[in-house]
Amino acid sequence: MDTANKNAFYALLTGAAIGGVLGVLFAPDRGSKTREKIKAKTLETTHDLGEKMKHAREDLAKAAAEKKVEFEHKMEEVVDKLSHRADDIMVNLEERLETLRKKNARLQKSS
Repeated sequence: MDTANKNAFYALLTGAAIGGVLGVLFAPDRGSKTREKIKAKTLETTHDLGEKMKHAREDLAKAAAEKKVEFEHKMEEVVDKLSHRADDIMVNLEERLETLRKKNARLQKSS
């Protein structure tokens, strides 16, 4: 769930909780009955928020684990590519070094 959706969800949940509490406060019940309803609604909302937070943490942990695997895979690909390039560069340098040795040997013979 992206940040905008999470914010919208939490705003909706908060609005529902506030609306529930206001509805109970203005209901034509006795004070003790109203307090019981508020307490029950508060416990229900707290439980719901706890569950949502638990799921959000699980989703975040799962996403982090997936991104870690993806990052490790990409790093491995980069290292492999760089390794092949390093091998190509070393082969090229060795060829040039051999060419220079041959030229140097010819120059020493002609001197």
